[in-house]
Amino acid sequence: MEKRDRIAGGFYGLLIGDALGVPYEFQQADQLPPYEKIDMIPPAGFKRTYPQVETGTWSDDGAQALCLLDSLLSRKEFSLDSFSNMLLDWYENGSWAVGNKVFDVGVQTGQALHAYKRGMSACECGLVNPEGKGNGALMRVLPLALWQEDRKKLVQDAHLQCLITHGHICNQVCCALYCLAAKALLDGRNAREAIREAVVGLREIYRDMPEYEQELEWSIRPGASWEGNGTGYVVDCLRSAFMILERTSDYEEAVKQAVGLGNDTDTTACVTGGLAGILYGFRGIPETWFSGLREREKAAKLLERLLSEKGI
Repeated sequence: MEKRDRIAGGFYGLLIGDALGVPYEFQQADQLPPYEKIDMIPPAGFKRTYPQVETGTWSDDGAQALCLLDSLLSRKEFSLDSFSNMLLDWYENGSWAVGNKVFDVGVQTGQALHAYKRGMSACECGLVNPEGKGNGALMRVLPLALWQEDRKKLVQDAHLQCLITHGHICNQVCCALYCLAAKALLDGRNAREAIREAVVGLREIYRDMPEYEQELEWSIRPGASWEGNGTGYVVDCLRSAFMILERTSDYEEAVKQAVGLGNDTDTTACVTGGLAGILYGFRGIPETWFSGLREREKAAKLLERLLSEKGI
């Protein structure tokens, strides 16, 4: 599979997974339609979480990921100040939100961006809730893996992008492991190989970073198997994505299983969908879902900038 197809798959896999999960967000698994009826358009009679939001709309997950990619392409490096400014512009003006309308914001993200607007340093805003371990930084981090080639720098940047909203070290480690797994998938590894390679690689990078090494081993608990419940806790979100990726065989199955866990359906499907999109490529994403994605033309311009910069 060409790398161009894998990058496009990750890019759209994230956005489409997010949009697929939006109508089902905050519902428990037993309240959802059966697996075969989970779709971009929920079945008749199902009470959607956001009835005012049109089908095919990505949420804060996708918008923040696009902010990150836009910042990377504009600055040619990761800049915490640039990224933080773009997040604030999204929060206040809807930049990179579909229709410029922000309809879903995590509590911790909102608190952090309010603090940033009041003048707090971007390095400190993510600790307004010192123990905050939501998945709001994990959901947006994939563009770093699509853009950055150097794995050590990728880990460093994955840590840094957390600081504006989710500064706890647990969030940083989850984002780093996720990015390394995405990088291995881009190199053609299968799901199990990619996750195993990511764990080994991060352990090596953390050999001289004992605090991060301890967080990886004690909180994320890399092991023989991954289990998750699709909640908003960053470790559970990561483990849910890895679990699903290892047991499914195509993009559609992966994101539908992510939604089927219930709870934080859009983010679980977004995080899972980004990885599954890389693994199965853009051609593995159902055409009906792609064609139903709102403002995909706007997003496509950003993807083309990425591919052009990488010369592929």
